[in-house]
Amino acid sequence: FRSLKIRKEELSDKSFLYLYREFKKKTMVYKFRIISDEVDDFLREIKIDSEASFYDLHEAILKCCKYKDDQMTSFFICDDDWEKETEITLEDMGSGSSEEDTYVMKDTRLSELLEEEKQKMIYVFDPLAERVFFIELAEIITGKELAHATCSRKEGEAPKQTIDFDEQMNTNAALDL
Repeated sequence: FRSLKIRKEELSDKSFLYLYREFKKKTMVYKFRIISDEVDDFLREIKIDSEASFYDLHEAILKCCKYKDDQMTSFFICDDDWEKETEITLEDMGSGSSEEDTYVMKDTRLSELLEEEKQKMIYVFDPLAERVFFIELAEIITGKELAHATCSRKEGEAPKQTIDFDEQMNTNAALDL
């Protein structure tokens, strides 16, 4: 009840039990499964409180992949065929029309846009080369909460965070010979 800022002494026992049960129903932990189309054996699973922000998930991904926080990353909520639908940006880009909803990672809670298991997202970690992770909400664990996100499963090496275009051009030129 700390997050509700209610003290037990302020409520009757019956009210307290009712609020406690309702609170427990709403507390959830999301378990995300993250894969890459670049590295076959890469897999990460992150557990995070449903009331955490997309920025908290962003930081958890960076930490468990050992990436620097120096890219203009974005999340996209996707349909079942991985088609992008809703973008959540790292910073307010100010380019959306007034009719379009804009979402910023620090201001958007996961529970605002994610509601059911198997929901899909794309995380753009290298925007210049349009490289992404594919993320699925693998499990919703009700009646639990987490203070901090945790990387609960780590397999394989993460792909390089960014591509050096000069290095890529030299590699491609060498292959053309």
